[in-house]
Amino acid sequence: MELIPSEASVLAVLETTGALRHGHFQHPGGTHSDLYLQVPLAMRHYTESKALSVGLSRLLRADDEVRRFLPNVSVVTPATGGLPVAYGISEALQAVQTYWAEKEGGRMAFRQFMETHAGERVILVDDILRTGNKLRQLKELVEGAGARVLAIAVLIHQPFENAESFPGIPLLKLATVQPRYWHGKECPLCAAKVPVTEVRV
Repeated sequence: MELIPSEASVLAVLETTGALRHGHFQHPGGTHSDLYLQVPLAMRHYTESKALSVGLSRLLRADDEVRRFLPNVSVVTPATGGLPVAYGISEALQAVQTYWAEKEGGRMAFRQFMETHAGERVILVDDILRTGNKLRQLKELVEGAGARVLAIAVLIHQPFENAESFPGIPLLKLATVQPRYWHGKECPLCAAKVPVTEVRV
């Protein structure tokens, strides 16, 4: 794989590891799609996980503002699903620390004694950006503590309709995946009687 992998290379890794699947899928809300993506399936494998995380870290190093503060940065992720990416990027950037937030009582929070400090420079990391809600909440959480978000980095950008935007903050990604979605009787795959697979997330 290239130093910064091409989008085609990233998609090939996702497909060969089973993380990106083509077919006919029904999501919990009833929406149907022609693609299904579960990035953790790719991150199970050391070689692929390392290549993707290091590739994303090189995009971060290419950003002038991020590079100026390295290695004195923290890498923070909004959920445990982003931890393999966060730790891979931290290792590649030799970041000062890595930590994560969790949902508590319906809102984003850090565990007891785990906190962001005023003046801290932070890179927000996740495996995938769909709605952007978790990353927005995490951004508000760390900025509320006086930290500064230098960049947002995700392996895959799969933007949903009305996804969050982050003006003034670089959004770095290795690839964009855009499934086609249909509701109910609009689904042409149902009309063609393509077998459907129900997915949990």
